[in-house]
Amino acid sequence: MLLEPLPYPEPDRLVRLFAHHQRAADLRLGRSPIPARRARSRGSDRSGAQRLTQSPMPDILPLSLETLFRELIAGPDAEAAWMLNGTDAGLFRSLDQLAASAASAVPPAGGASIAAHVDHVRYGLSLMNRWHQGDPDPWSGADWKASWDRAAVTDREWAVLRQALRAEAQSWLEALRAPREYSLTELNGVIASVAHLAYHLGAIRQIDRSIRGPAAH
Repeated sequence: MLLEPLPYPEPDRLVRLFAHHQRAADLRLGRSPIPARRARSRGSDRSGAQRLTQSPMPDILPLSLETLFRELIAGPDAEAAWMLNGTDAGLFRSLDQLAASAASAVPPAGGASIAAHVDHVRYGLSLMNRWHQGDPDPWSGADWKASWDRAAVTDREWAVLRQALRAEAQSWLEALRAPREYSLTELNGVIASVAHLAYHLGAIRQIDRSIRGPAAH
C-alpha cells in the first residue's frame, strides 16, 4: 500500500521561515542582518564557469551555511538545533575537555588519533580560507597526507593546535556569511566543507566517547 506524502511547506514559505528565524538570531546576538540583494541573471565568471542565478534562495544561502557551520563548532542556538542535539557543546568545547594524552591516543582498532583529525580539519579549512582570500587553486599543491602526520602532541602542542583550528574555523565562518556568487563547483566545495567538518566531529567522538554529545530527547 502506498503511503500518502506528508504535507510540506512550499519553497517560498521555507525561505520566509528561515529568513525570519535568522533575522531574530542576528538581532539577539547584536548583529546587523545581511540585507537582501537584487536578483541577478545567470552569468559566467572569467574562466567560463557558469554562475548560479541570484534569487531569494541564494540570498539566504550564506545565512544557512553560517548557521550550520557555527552549530558544529560552537553548539546549536538555544531556539533551534539543525545538526546536533539541543545542548551539544560543539567541537571547540568538546576538544577543550581532552588532555593531550587523550588527543594523542591511537584507537584500539587502529587509525588516526584525535590530534591527527584536528590537524587534518585545520589544514582543510586553511585551504578554503586561502581560496576565499583570492587564491584561485590552493588545492593543486595540497599535501593531504601530511595533514594526517601529527598523531601525537604535547600539552603545549595540543593547546596551539586547538587555537589554530579555532582561528581557521572562525575565518571560514566569516567567509561563509559573506554574500558572494558561486559557480556550481565552488558551491559544491563550500557545502562539502560543512559536511566534512560534521564527519570529523562524529569520528572524533567515536574515538573518545567521553566527549559525545547529549542524547536525543
